[in-house]
This record gives sequence, structure tokens and C-alpha cells, in this order.
Amino acid sequence: MQTDLNETYAAILKNLNIKALNPMQMEVIEKSVNNDNLTVLAPTGSGKTLAFLIALLKQLSPEDPGVQALIVTPSRELALQIETVFRGMKTGFKVSCLYGGHSVQTEMNSLSEMPAVIIGTPGRLADHLHRDSFDLSTVKVIVLDEFDKSLQLGFHNELAKIFKALSGKQQHLLISATNLEELPKFLPFTNHQTVDFLQNTKAIKLKVKLVRTESTEKPETLMRLVAGFNQEVTLVFCNHIDAVERLSGLLKRHDFEHGVFHGDLEQVDREKNLIRFRGGATNVLIATDLAARGLDIPEIKHIVHYQLPHQLDAYLHRNGRTARMHAEGQAYLILASDEKLQPYMDRHMEEMTVHPQLKLPPAPGYVCLYISAGKKEKINKGDILGLLTKKGGLQGNEIGLITTLDHASYVAVKRNVVGKLLAAIKDERVKKLKVKIEVAK
Repeated sequence: MQTDLNETYAAILKNLNIKALNPMQMEVIEKSVNNDNLTVLAPTGSGKTLAFLIALLKQLSPEDPGVQALIVTPSRELALQIETVFRGMKTGFKVSCLYGGHSVQTEMNSLSEMPAVIIGTPGRLADHLHRDSFDLSTVKVIVLDEFDKSLQLGFHNELAKIFKALSGKQQHLLISATNLEELPKFLPFTNHQTVDFLQNTKAIKLKVKLVRTESTEKPETLMRLVAGFNQEVTLVFCNHIDAVERLSGLLKRHDFEHGVFHGDLEQVDREKNLIRFRGGATNVLIATDLAARGLDIPEIKHIVHYQLPHQLDAYLHRNGRTARMHAEGQAYLILASDEKLQPYMDRHMEEMTVHPQLKLPPAPGYVCLYISAGKKEKINKGDILGLLTKKGGLQGNEIGLITTLDHASYVAVKRNVVGKLLAAIKDERVKKLKVKIEVAK
């Protein structure tokens, strides 16, 4: 049996193009073998998603009907990311992803043939339980990913409803990048093992440079600082949505290419902005702490704290977006004269100044194109690649990230070939389907 599992794990790593599991992942898999309840504490970017997906795989059986594994996560983006990783593992088990902002009817159709694995946000899962969309009494393992975040966001009642629908005999995997001080009473267990890799987090060791400015000049200081990074990938954190929008407006007035990410955006806009950021069509993303953890975003070279996070864990999660998995990065704090450092912050930060004049960086190297068809129209990445190379005349090194959603696709192409490409494929079809192809707005 162990040999079979090892062969399965090897096949999964090959499918995901990963050479080997890291120590945290190996310990999670090893300690989960006896179906014990497990809390996994590890920093952002350490590979927790793959760890718990492999761990739950041993519970799944193709002969067993009904839902066998439930993964609960606080955000739509994280739910979609987990689904992408699970599908990439090519296990043969059906998975459904349920989240707010998604068509309920589409989800009901997906549940007509019950999946072995359900991934969902607390609110949407509770809604489906109210609709009797599925029966959770058959669940063998439940994963609570970014569990502390779900509670912080006020999903306590929804989580309690979900646990009431479970048998109480399932294995529990609690996943977090923050130490859990106290478990809520609706969890049907008290004893659990812990895998703790938080002491290895690079966020604690990451040096932060301090940029001082006057409060009236703070937005312009931010813009001059980021312009000096010369299109290196940058994530700017604000505490509030209105601050994100104000900074975005400033950058727009200067034709400074960037994206934004916060909870008030429509789901389609959040997805599109992340896709453009991942693909290099924008290299600067201004965001709230919604982007601080759990999201599949590229290796970040620069983290900028435009506003001070009030809690240490938020500060560490932000910094954890850079210097990940042996990559290098740098964090910065912009502090106005009327602001004070938080108690948890280093009082001996290296101070730096930014250039007094704004010099805009060159445009990003890629442009993101929108295609008005996706998975539901049977369009895949190979179809898009074929269109761009065979009909559009592009070389492989002129094509970047390709992303397919339910009814739309996006592809990053080198900026200097966009005009020629759009002219060449203007009237072309994809799998005999007439589609709109344009620069993503």
C-alpha cells in the first residue's frame, strides 16, 4: 500500500513539475497518515496547499459515493487557487469549487454528479446546505485553510452550520500562517498534533527600509519610490480601500501602469487584475491586506507598506509575500511626519530617501489580451497557443502566461508584437468559434 502511495505522490509531483516535497510537506503527510487531527502552521509561500491536498488524497476512494473531502477557505481567490492545484495533480477525482460571486446554477449543475472533493467559502457552503445541495455526512476529512482568517472575517456562524452537518468522525486539518491561540467550541475535538514551521519564516528576518516624508507629500513619495524600482514586481499595501483608490487615481493621472486589489471590486475585476499582475502586464499592484496571504501571485521583489498595519501578524503576512522560497526581496515603510511606528516594529530601520523628481519607468514588457471564450466553450491553453503561433505568427518566447476561466481566457504577449498580432488574428476563429480578442481593460 505504501509503495502505491509513493508512486502516486511521485506522479503528482511530475504533473505539477515539482522536483521534491519540502520538509514541511513531508512532515504533514507523515503525521496525517493515521487520520489524526492536525494543525499546520507555516509561513506564506511555504507550500501548505500541496501538503494538505496530498494528505487528504489517502482518504479518497473511487468506490465511495458522495462527498469525501471538504476544504473551507475564506476567500474566492484562494478557493480557485486550491482548485487549480488539485486539478493539476490529475488524481482522477472530481472536484467542485463553490464561492460567492459565482453562478449558483453553474454550481448546482456541477453538483448534479456528486464530487469527491468540494472546495468552498463559508458563506456559499452554508447557502448550499440550506438548499440541500449535498450531504456532508459522508465527509472523511475536512480542511480549514487560513482558518484564523475565516473567523476574523466573521464566518463563525457559517462554520458552525457546516460542522453541524458533518458526522463528527472526520479527520480535521487546520491550516494557517498564524498561531491559533484558541480553537472555537464548534470543533468536535480537543486533541490534535501540530506541525509548526513558523519559526522558519523569512518575514521575521526581512529587513525593512524606512522612507520618511511629510503627510501632504506621502502619495507622491510613494509614486517616486515605486517608479525607482523600474518595473520590478511590487506590491503596495494599504489598510483601507479608499487609500487604494486614491493612490490608483494618482498613478492613473500620471499614466503609471498598475493594478488594484480589494474587497469592493467585483469578482471578475479581482480575477482580471490578478491575471494581469501574474502575467507581467502590470508590475505594480496596490492592495489591501486581502492580498497579504493565500493568493497565488508571483515572486514579489518589493513590498511597500503605505499604511502601517496595526497588528504584528498582518505585518508578517505582508512581508511574507517577498523573499519566498529562497527568492530575494526588500520591504519598505513610508512614514509621514505625523505618524509613529507600531510597538512591534524595529526602531533601528535603515533610512533611505527617494529621488526628488518623478521619472516614470518604461511600460511593462507584456500586454494582457482578453478572449471571449473559456473552459465551458471547450477552449484550452493549447488552442490559444496554436492560434497565436500558427495564425498570429508569434514565437514561443513572445507568449507569456495563459489563463482560462469558465467563459473567458487571458494571455500575456510581448508588448512590441501586440499590434501585429491583433491585425493577423482579427477574423480568426478558435475551434470554429467566433470570439472577441482585444486588449484586457
